[in-house]
Parts: sequence; C-alpha cells; structure tokens
Amino acid sequence: MTAQTPPTPPFRDPRLPFTQRVDDLLQRLTREEKISFLHQFAPAVERLGVGAFRTGQEALHGVAWMGPATVFPQAVGLGATWNTDLVRRIGEAVSKEARAMRARDDRVGLNVWSPTVNLLRHPLWGRNEEGYSEDPKLTSAIATAYTRGLRGEHPVYWRTAPVLKHWLAHNNETDRATSSSSVRPRVLHEYDLRAFRETVEAGAVAGVMPAYNLVNGRPNHLSPYLREQLRTWTEEDLLVCSDAGAPSNLVDSEHYFATHEEATAAALRAGVDSFTDHGTDGTPIVGRITRAHERGLLSEADIDTAVRRQLSVRFRLGEFDPREDPHAGSGEFDTPAHRALALEAAEQAIVLLKNDGLLPLAAGARVAVVGLLADECKLDWYSGTLIHRCTPLEGLYERFGAERVRFAEGVDRVRLKTSSGAFLHVVPADAADAARGAEGALDPALLAGRTDLPPLTTDPVGTEFALADWGEGVLTLRAPDGRYLSVAGDGRVRASADQPGGWVVQETFRLEPHGNGHLLRHVGTGGHVCVAADGVKVADAGAETFELVVTERGEDAVARAAAQADVVLVVAGNDPHINGRETEDRTTLRLPAHQERVLRAARAANPRTVLALTCAYPYAVETAALPAVLWTAHGGQAAGTALARVLAGDVSPAGRLPQTWYASDADLPGLLDYDVIGGRQTYLYFEGTPLFPFGHGLSYASFSYGGLSARVHDAAVHVAFTVTNTGDVTADEVAQLYTRAVEPSVPRPRRELVAHRRITLAPGARAELSFRVPLTAFEFWDVARGGRRLEPGPYELLAGASSEDVRLRTTVRLEGEPGAPRPVLRRGLAAADFDEQRGAAIVDRTKTAGDAVAAADGRGAELLYRACDFGGGVSEVRVSVAGEGVVELGLDGGAPLASLSSEGVASDDPYAYTTLTAGLVAEGVRDLRLGLRGPLRLAHVGFCG
Repeated sequence: MTAQTPPTPPFRDPRLPFTQRVDDLLQRLTREEKISFLHQFAPAVERLGVGAFRTGQEALHGVAWMGPATVFPQAVGLGATWNTDLVRRIGEAVSKEARAMRARDDRVGLNVWSPTVNLLRHPLWGRNEEGYSEDPKLTSAIATAYTRGLRGEHPVYWRTAPVLKHWLAHNNETDRATSSSSVRPRVLHEYDLRAFRETVEAGAVAGVMPAYNLVNGRPNHLSPYLREQLRTWTEEDLLVCSDAGAPSNLVDSEHYFATHEEATAAALRAGVDSFTDHGTDGTPIVGRITRAHERGLLSEADIDTAVRRQLSVRFRLGEFDPREDPHAGSGEFDTPAHRALALEAAEQAIVLLKNDGLLPLAAGARVAVVGLLADECKLDWYSGTLIHRCTPLEGLYERFGAERVRFAEGVDRVRLKTSSGAFLHVVPADAADAARGAEGALDPALLAGRTDLPPLTTDPVGTEFALADWGEGVLTLRAPDGRYLSVAGDGRVRASADQPGGWVVQETFRLEPHGNGHLLRHVGTGGHVCVAADGVKVADAGAETFELVVTERGEDAVARAAAQADVVLVVAGNDPHINGRETEDRTTLRLPAHQERVLRAARAANPRTVLALTCAYPYAVETAALPAVLWTAHGGQAAGTALARVLAGDVSPAGRLPQTWYASDADLPGLLDYDVIGGRQTYLYFEGTPLFPFGHGLSYASFSYGGLSARVHDAAVHVAFTVTNTGDVTADEVAQLYTRAVEPSVPRPRRELVAHRRITLAPGARAELSFRVPLTAFEFWDVARGGRRLEPGPYELLAGASSEDVRLRTTVRLEGEPGAPRPVLRRGLAAADFDEQRGAAIVDRTKTAGDAVAAADGRGAELLYRACDFGGGVSEVRVSVAGEGVVELGLDGGAPLASLSSEGVASDDPYAYTTLTAGLVAEGVRDLRLGLRGPLRLAHVGFCG
C-alpha cells in the first residue's frame, strides 16, 4: 500500500489570496498559541511548521544594533536633502542589507521600526535627529520615499515591512511616559496626523508604533485615533506594535489602570497587536492576556483580530512562500553601490547657511581643522556599527593632502591630582589591545561588560587626559591611546571605551567645586570617583578631591594652528549620546561654552574662519563675524569625504533646512506646548525673525525663477514655473512652492509648503517645473462643523528658494464652502472645539474615547467659541462636567451671565459626569466665552430654546 502525501494546507498554498490563507492558519491555531503570538517574540508552532517571529528591527538610517552595516546620514540629514528619489534608494539599500544580514543571522528582523515621522516642532527635543522635518508635507514626502524603498517594488511580497514611529504628537523626552500633549482638533488634523496619513495612504506602510506619551490625557497605546483615523486610511491590515515597556507603563508609571489585565485588554481592544514588554520573555504578557480573557475583558474575536494583522504582515514578507518570494535568501551588503550612495547622501545633506565668498576654498589653500568634532565620525543610538569611516580631518587629508592640513582638537589637556599628591594614571592594557578591531578601533561588543581591563591607578606623574566639555557641565576624559574613561559594572574606572555610548552612558562626568579642588561625579551612576588602596572606583561615599592641573588650554592650540593657515575650519556640534538624545531633551539652543571659546579663538587668530556645525539639531550661534557657515547632521560613514568635497567645490551644496533655526531661546515655546497655532510655532506660524528660515540653503551657483502660471482644473491648482542656472557651475536647486490664504476667517499659516523638487542644472540650463496641488491642500479643519473645509477666496502661491526667499508669486481664487455659524441649538458645543483658549488643556473624557477640557493648572482657564448661532433665542444652558468647580458663561466681551457650580454634586470619579443647568438668555449669532474655575472637566455645552 502506497503512503498518501498529506494535502497541502490552504495557508501554504501561494495560489490563494493572503486573506484566505491568514484565515485558514488562524483557525488552526489554538487560543494559547494565538495569545503567544501577541508578544514581540512570537514562538514557533512546530506542529504546523510555523517558525518563530519577532516584530521590530531598528533601521532608521541603516540596519541598527545587529553589527556592521552601511551607515547613512541621520534621519534629519536625510530630511535636509529634500530629495525623495535619493531617500527611496537609501530605503532600498537598507532593506537589501536587512535581507542579506538575515540570511546569515535569523535574529535580524524584517519588520523594521522605521521611519520616525514625528514632526520636529520643538528644536530642544532630544530625538530631533530621528525626525525629518517640522513640516508635515516634507516629512510625509521623505517618509513615503523611505518606506517605498524599504517595502520594495514587488506587487505581492515585501522586502521589509516598515512601521512608522511614534503615534502621536510625541516631541518631548522630559517625563515622556507620563506627560500629556494637549492637541486641539485643528492641530491634530492639520499638523500631527498629516505626516502619518499621507505616508500610510501611499501604500508602503505595514503599521505604526504608538508613543510613550499621552495625548489629551489618554495614553497613545489606547488612542481612539488608531481606529477612527489610521485604519480608515488604507485597506491593508496595519500592524500596531507597542513601544518597549509601554504596556506596563499603563499601570506602573501612568497609573491609568489598576491592573495589568485591564490595561493590556484595553490596549488590545484599542488596536495594539504586538506587545513589546519584558524583553524576550513573553510570559508576563501571555499571562495578562490569558487572565484578561478569563475575566471577560477580552473576547477571542479581539485576540483573533490582532493575530490576523500580525499574520498578514508575515505573509506579505514571504515567510510562508520561500520559493515564490523574490527576496528570500537575497540581499546586498556593503556593496560599492551602497558605499557610493552613503557618500551621495552625505553630500546632499550638507546645507550652506552663509557664504561671503570664502567657499569653495581656493586651490592650494593651507587649512587648519579644529574643534571637538574635527576628527570624529559620531554614531547615534540608532546607528549600525561602522564598516568604513571618514572624519572631517581624514576627508581633508584625502582631498587637500596632509602637508596642507593642520589639526588641533581644541580640548583641554589635563592631569587629575589626588589629595595625596599622586595623579590618576592609565595602565597600558594588553587585554584592551586584544579587543581592538582590524583598524584599531575598540569594538564595543567586545568591551561590553568587561571587568578584566586594567583599572586606573595613581602614580607621581599621571596620565594627561583630553578633557572635552560638551556643555551643561558634562565632560569626557580620554587617555592618550584614544580610550575614554568609563565605569564598568563592578564600579571600577577604566580607560576602556572607544566612544561614549549605551542606553546609560558610562563615559560622562561632572567636575563639582569642592574645597580647593573638585569632586568628579559620574553622570551614569550619580556616584563620585574615589581613590583607595584597592584602586579607583565610583562609590556613594569616600569621594576624592582632585586638583585639575591644566597642561594646555584647547584655545591655545587652536590659535596656534589657525595662525599658520590660510583658512580655518572649526567643526563644532554635539555627541549624539550626550546632552540631547532619547530620554534627554536639551535645555538651550546655545552652542556649548567651550566650543564657543574655541570658535572665538580661531576667529581672533584668523578671520578667514569657516564654521561647520555637525549636529543633530539646530543651534543659535552668532554668525555675523563669520564669512561662511555650514550645517550637516552626523553624516554616517562618508561624512568627512562629503564635507571635504563640498569645501573644495567638487560638489555644490544644495541641502535645505528641514526646520527653523531660531535666533535665541526666547523664541521658543514651552517644550510641552503642542498648540502650534496658538503658540505661533514653526515656520508655519512663527512671526519673529529666525536665524535661518525653513527651507534655507545656499549654493555655489545662482538661479533665477520665471514664468509662474497657475490655473484651477480638475479639483487641483496646476502650477508651473521655470528655474535657470545663472551661475558657472553645475549645481542642484531645491525649488519650493508655498501657499497662503489671503483673507482667512481663522488663523492660517503665514505660508505652507505644498510641493518641492530638487533638480540638477548645468550652467545656463533651464528646467520647466509643474506641480499639481489638490484643492484638499488648501483646506483647514473647521471646528464649527467638525470637518475639513475649503474656504472660498484668494490664495497666494509663492515659488522660491526657501520659505522666506520668495522669487515669484501669483494669486488664484478658489471656490469653496462658505463658513457658517455654529448651530449650537441643534448639537451644542463639544468643549474641545474652542477657537481660542488661555490656560486650558484637553483631557480624556473617558478612558476609551472623547475629549474634555480642564484648567491646565487645576485652577482656571478661559475658552472662546466664535459665531455661535442661538437662533430665535435660548433660555437655558446645560453643561456636562466631572469634578468640582464652576463654569462661568458670557457673551461677546461682556460680564458673565451665568455661573454653574458642581460643588456638592460632583463624584470623586473623574469620569463621572453630571449635567448642570442655568438660565441664559441669548439670540442671534454671538461669541460665547466660558471660564473654568477649579479642577473640573468640561465635556459638552448644550442649550434649550
């Protein structure tokens, strides 16, 4: 008798549509197996031949955390290219490297958590380096390009499955797991949702990751907008992956729920499909979901919905079709093409902020390269390990020749003298040498956790350290062989780190004045450096008092080098792991004081000084006395080569600022003020004079604009104009198109980007550019109607080289829907639909849905609702409130006409609403003013005739 071959289960049949195959596999899984899939690390189901799977692989500007990979410029640098084709090609390269790396290491995931589309609203945000722009249109254009590259062009199978971060209105690290972003409806729909929406609608997004923060008083992992907005933008099954530890935060830090079962069930029902919590251990999450189901907090259908979304992504990635998947076992890694692309990206990301004719550098110029970043190729938290590297100094050596380049780092050279008269001394380490890579750089992976490297000792002479002051009192100490002082798990201080880094940086210290010397505090642990018979270590007691003996000031070395050069290049900026990074916002726009001193010393010694800011975020610097200033984000592996080629004129710079550079801290709103409209934030609303405006960037060529035309046709405005290279070098220009409502009835942007294009033109060449701008781009969110509206009237179209450098303008008149007063008799007023406010914050109406308004300080707030139509008259007002307090109502600018108090009737439950009534006589169209007194929540205002 011949054995029968078992039939192929439908979920293994590539001829069937994915939806049918997902349903088949889902019904074959037990409840326990399905629940196990809901943790980030889903185990294998061997009886069905289903492998293990994990969500999440960092790939922000190259494959990260998995060892060597091609490192492209930081995301904000990719935003500065304004080049969607380039960014798409980078996405393709990253996804191909992810596939190649997975072929040899199955820990590399294909569900990539990238890109970050949070808008760069506030330049002090510690994660500024991760976003693309402060503008939603530019952000969505760059993000769409990157996700298309990550996804690949195959119509069925995806090369990788990108997840957008971080949903929603996330722009602060300070108290990020407990702070709430108050986002009024207009800001929500016109600003924060837009970058996500346009990218998702483009069709190359597999899902999103909610942010740690709350929005309008409700944790993002419970966001009703996942259902009400996100999942309506596409027919694809989007996978929502939690951020790490965020499910537990719902109870542990946010105290939003009393039990983890309630919290996990609520997140799952809200739309979270994969829980990133407790590392690789899925036991806690599986237990919580199991108990939540047993208690009736979850149905099996809720569990099935989440598993179905996850399986949908796995099928699209070709997991169940290795023979049909064109990407299976494929990939390209560290190819010449990828290296060339990294260089191209680094070149295109460089922004020439100012140039009085000093650049490009004259042939034969002697160059002094100085500054803390002059011989550095810095990585950030989301970088891969460098295979290749080129610092600015190395790039100038390559391009100009070592004999024409002088170098001075500009750090102070110091010795640390103990109270006994001895000095700290670094012992040479054979063990450290053994941990070095082929090119001499210490391998952090080899050094991680090492305690066998020789710790510090003391001797009569001591070691001369390079002391780098990174601002705000934070410093690093580096031994002559390049190793940084670091604190290991045993508390011993060793010269063991190649660079500052890690989730908790162990290489940063503070000098604290004490007696006639200083204490040396370790920032990572908070302990002080102690010197005892058994060595140098960090402890809570026994702190050593050091005398700081300066053997050379950094400014002196800089001045010597500058005086002997034709041109000085000062390379200043930040270390992405210090004073501004994930978990840590910046406190100022100012350049660190030590770097300012280095810049002044260079300028005093040689007025032909170029400032190259290499940094992850804007600085407020004094540029009046400088003939040339450039900015680049940390540019990845080819940063130095790119900078040298731009300085030499081999490449004409054409990067453009993706966010406003403000002149001082006084121009900034509060870090937690998310009301870009009321707070007049970003280039859209800012009314001051920026240091450099959004979209700014100079060239070695010049360009003229002409022939602007605009016509309205087929639900769009069709705009055309020409750009001509009037210079004498081939160069790129970034043509930008903005719009402005001329006669708005509500505050609208001063100007708003609606299209752009980066083009390459030879001298004398002309390009004819055309854009189709849909009429929806001219709409705003009308709170009076609770939806988008195109206001009829004139709109100005502005074409030029930046948001402030407008070369052409014309006006079109658009037909739209006229505004109408609020029909308050019919539906009343949602409290959050105010036109203006003072001292108010939007909060959660219930734990699952809806908004209410409260006084931000718990004491008082003012709300204004314009053009309320009371018809033939009302006689009574009703307010829905929770908590104790008073609501005062007035019309237009008059005194309060009604006062409603909840004292004595309010519940202790902040979500238990009561209706208060009072007489109010009003008719016709009037402005309504409300005052909130005390810690109550106002949800709704209604009226009776």
